[in-house]
Parts: sequence; structure tokens; C-alpha cells
Amino acid sequence: MAERIRDKTPPHDDELEQATLGSLLSDMDAVTAAIQLHLRPADFYSRANMRIYEAVLSLDAKGLRADIQTVVQELKQMGKLDEAGGASYVSSLTTVIPSSANIEYYAQTVKDYSLKRSLIKVASNIGISAYDESSEAREVLEEVQKRIFELSDERQIFTSRKIGEVLSEAVDLIEKARKSKNPITGIPSGFEKLDQLTSGFQRDEFIIIGARPSVGKTALALNMASHIAFHEKKPTAFFSLEMSETALVQRLISSEAMVQAQNIRTGFLSTDDFNKILNVSGKIYEAPLYIIDMPNMKLLDLRAQARKVRSQQQVQIIFIDYLGLIGHESNFLPRYEQFSDISRSLKSLARELHIPVVVLCQLNRDAQWEKPTLANLRDSGSIEQDADLVMFLNREQPKKTSKDDDKPKHPIDIIPTDLIIAKQRNGPTGVVKLEMVAKFAKFTSMTMEHNTEK
Repeated sequence: MAERIRDKTPPHDDELEQATLGSLLSDMDAVTAAIQLHLRPADFYSRANMRIYEAVLSLDAKGLRADIQTVVQELKQMGKLDEAGGASYVSSLTTVIPSSANIEYYAQTVKDYSLKRSLIKVASNIGISAYDESSEAREVLEEVQKRIFELSDERQIFTSRKIGEVLSEAVDLIEKARKSKNPITGIPSGFEKLDQLTSGFQRDEFIIIGARPSVGKTALALNMASHIAFHEKKPTAFFSLEMSETALVQRLISSEAMVQAQNIRTGFLSTDDFNKILNVSGKIYEAPLYIIDMPNMKLLDLRAQARKVRSQQQVQIIFIDYLGLIGHESNFLPRYEQFSDISRSLKSLARELHIPVVVLCQLNRDAQWEKPTLANLRDSGSIEQDADLVMFLNREQPKKTSKDDDKPKHPIDIIPTDLIIAKQRNGPTGVVKLEMVAKFAKFTSMTMEHNTEK
């Protein structure tokens, strides 16, 4: 079977390629249509047709119209007229087209054949790699995913729309918001002050939550994810690259049941605590929360899984814990370049899936009590530029109390924490006052008696 496939001529259609080029030589608008369809020289099977299309593109880049005479002259200047079949072949192309009005069909079919040839080439290379005993199966699989995604990305079609079309959609959204009287237009985080500042997590946005180690970024993300899944009933995905799925669920149980995490881990539970766990278990079981537990996850794996849960479970928001643990296929690149590529890829993923993507990020400065700023992200590639919303968790250095101050401002197990909105592309910045109940790994909005800010 494999030998019969190898003996076959790769998929192509000479007449359609000629009809495409003939359309380009007779109609200037056809050239624009082909370019908008992202038709490339490599999409042509015939080398002669490929060279002629290269000349057409070269003329278009110079602002010149492509016709028989200009293309022949351009090919002469490029030194490729013979490769293109000579002037007689170029002249013959205008006689083979029924109508240049069908250029989109011609060009799209040429692209489809090109894609099939590319898939055959990829499949052939996969077979060679699979037979190579020095290659691990996992490495071959990653290479397959990479090449398939590259083919998919290369063939994305971008369209333009008249502003009037977009305007009508924008006005419809404004009218809908006016009627609903609901200031939260996105997905509520569960923290009222934060939602007031952001109007909720918005579709298409790439969102960063940054903090130094052990400040509580995972706990905060889990609190947000559980609120969205448990209370808002919106399908939510949580990618865990650091903690196991069991450890995450135990954290969720502790937070929702208000039972100390330490007691859950050790099993030292009172009857009352165990009943609390049983009571929240039903809610957790039914919640549309999907945990993806994959240590050492590569970027391509993450993107594939994100597309899968978006398609199959219709998730409306994704959390990723955390950026620094996402692997890159090109290990030879400096880490900052890998971060830049990962950042851009996650930004495009949010746009592609049309949902918020919330990514946790460990800050790069070691000063324990320094207030974090956007500068802390700059060594991590283009994160600062790519992110639509950047938030930092920060705890102030504990202040020494005088001997006369015998009443603590906060209970000993409650830790005041600032959630700093350092960047918001479409809204204000500010500070949200939170309290972390350490024994439950649970964040709450700061109570009025503790909040001394005017």
C-alpha cells in the first residue's frame, strides 16, 4: 500500500493553476483577490507556474499591473523566464480561463491541493521519524502536532469588514448593556471591587496575575475559578502545571467547606468538619470545572488541550498555573525568547478561542517586600506588552507594634493583601484590598472594619 502511494503523482491540477494565472494576467482585481486569499508561490505544483506567480507578486509590490508583457519582462529581469516556460507559455495562459470572476474558486482549489501535498510530506516524515529507533515516541508526537499546527496557522484567512458592519454589532452590545443595567459585561471574578474596575474578565483578553512565591497566586486563581464554575455556572478550565489534580481539589474543598487544609491532608477531622466536606462535595461534583493536570506541558500541548476543552466542553475561561512552567519546543532558544513566544501564543489563543485566558506569573525580583510594578515583567519577554490586564498580589512588610498597641488590626490567621491592577488596556488601574484566610487558602474582600483606606 505504501509503495502504491509513493508511486502516485502528488495532488494537483495543471488546468486550475493555469486558469488562476490566466485570471491574474487579465484582471487586476484578480491579483488582489489572490493575495487576500494568501495564495503563495509554493502553493503551485508546477515550477513554471510558481515562477510566473512570483513575477506577478513582484510587479504588484512595485505598483505595476501584471499582464503578458510586464510578466515576461519581469521574468527576464529575475533571470527565470526559461524556468517559467518562456514567453510563449506565459502568452498561452490568457486563453485557458472561462472567466476571471472565478478567481477565488481557482485560487482556493490550488491552495487546497497544496495543503494536501504538505500533509503527505508531513505524513512521510512522520513515518521516517517513527522508524528511527533513536527518536522517542513522545518527541515524534510533538513534532507531528507542531507541523500540523504550522500548516493550520499558515492557512488562516483574514478578512476585512467595513466599519459600518462592526459598528452595528458594537451598538447592539451597548444597547444590550443599557437594557440590562448590569455593569459586569464579562465573567465575574467573585471580588466585587475588582469586577467594578474591570467589568469582569472580558472575551479575547490575555490576563496576567503576578506574584512572588508563596504570596497566594494559585489560591487566588482557584478562588476565582471556583466562583465562576460553582456560582456563575460557567464552564471553566484550570491548567495545573505545578500541583497535582488531587492537591488542587483538596484546596478547593478546604476553601469551599472552610475546613483547615492541614486537617484535610492529615485526616484529623472532626465530625463537623467531615460533614462540611460532604455538604460541599455535591456542589463540587456537579460544577463545570475541568482540571488539566499535565506536568512538563509544552506550549503546543497546551494549545491543543485548550482548543479541545473549548470545543468539547464549551469552556468560557481558562486559567493557567503558571507561565514559567510552560515548556517550549525550541529548547535551544534563550529563555527570554521562549517567554516572548509563549506570551504571544497565549495572547493569540485568547483571540482565537474568543475567551479570557488568565495566566499566573512568578515575578523575577527577589526583594521580598518591594511593591511589584510592570518592570518586574520586562525580563520575561513581551508579557507586559501582550497582556490586556496585569494584576499583582502584594503583601506589605509587617509593621512593628508599640507596647501600647495591644490590639492587633487583623486576626492572626488573616493576611491583608493588595491586588494591584497595574495595567488595564480598556479600563482604570487601582488597588483592590483583599484578605487571605491562610488556614483555608481563601481570599475574601477586606471587611469594612479592617479597611482603613478613605
